Amino acid sequence: MISGHATIQVAVESVKLGAFEFLEKPFNTDRLLNFTKRAFENLDLKKENKNLNKLFFDTYEIVGDSEEITKIKNIVKKIATTETRAMILGPAGSGKELIARTIHKSSLRKDFPFVVCNGALLDPKNFDRELFGIENPDSTITVGFFEKANNGTLLIDNVSEIPLETQTKILRVLTDQKFHRVNGNKEILTNIRFLSSSSKNLRKEIELGNFREDLFQRLSVVEIKLPDLQSRTSDIPLLIEYFMEKISKNLGKKVISIKPNYVKLYKHAWSGNVRELRNLVERVIILSDGTKENIELLVNESIESKNTNESDGFLDFNSPLKTAREQFEKEYLMHQLKKNGSNISKTAESIGMERSALHRKLTSLGIEYK
Repeated sequence: MISGHATIQVAVESVKLGAFEFLEKPFNTDRLLNFTKRAFENLDLKKENKNLNKLFFDTYEIVGDSEEITKIKNIVKKIATTETRAMILGPAGSGKELIARTIHKSSLRKDFPFVVCNGALLDPKNFDRELFGIENPDSTITVGFFEKANNGTLLIDNVSEIPLETQTKILRVLTDQKFHRVNGNKEILTNIRFLSSSSKNLRKEIELGNFREDLFQRLSVVEIKLPDLQSRTSDIPLLIEYFMEKISKNLGKKVISIKPNYVKLYKHAWSGNVRELRNLVERVIILSDGTKENIELLVNESIESKNTNESDGFLDFNSPLKTAREQFEKEYLMHQLKKNGSNISKTAESIGMERSALHRKLTSLGIEYK
């Protein structure tokens, strides 16, 4: 926008209506060319971001038929078309952002923006500016995450990393559905669906005084807890097949067959969870010559370079059937106990056993428990 009758009000209204910059006559030619160049760069970035988002939405889905994942799919299906706020909890790499994107993609807001605000990546000195935007001294406006997500969905990732002072302001936005930009006086109305995620135990963070309990209650109307990959190893073959097809297509590569020694994959620690498995598949696709031996070598190199869960007797195929069964039962029950915090009742319920029967089985296998 170029005008010889410039006022602050005209400049602000111009930017609100879509102007990239405002220039007052007479203007400097170099400055005009610089603004024009930046405008085209901004447009190209928006187009690229839109294409990447479309590729992500069209490509990746929640994969697995384990009990844990089936339950999560049902929850996502139930809440997607509502305005319910959800808190997505789980270890790093377990797919929290994918769950949020799936909810948005199936919601009534699917044609509006899906914006990710990562609390761990925000500038600690400028939380407010990045969230609420700022009205600059030169009358230009820098839009924050709340305005970018208006009418759409805002995912606050790593919400536990946002300082208490800013948490209070977010709570106010959730309550009043409006806010002010930094240095601004005008109320900005919001219409946003809020989703949040965290790898930390937020209830513990509340006890430590690091997170507001009232904000937690506002954000976690529904909690979605994602398991680590080690807790859903039955999904590994499905995930490998899925990633192989999707990644090969995205990279323009021929689809090859990965049928590794799944025993090794089941034993692997998977500290990076589903993201680590996806990276393994992509590495094989890029580096493999397509032969079975080379694929097996690449898989083994990938998992042997990481920590694995050591277990001397786990699935020893040279053992008699009775011994192998006992080895499997012992490994399986130790894993289930660990997953359920050594709680016998929860473990018995999760594996479909009577509590008394589980007690007898643990004793017969020599498994110590609280």
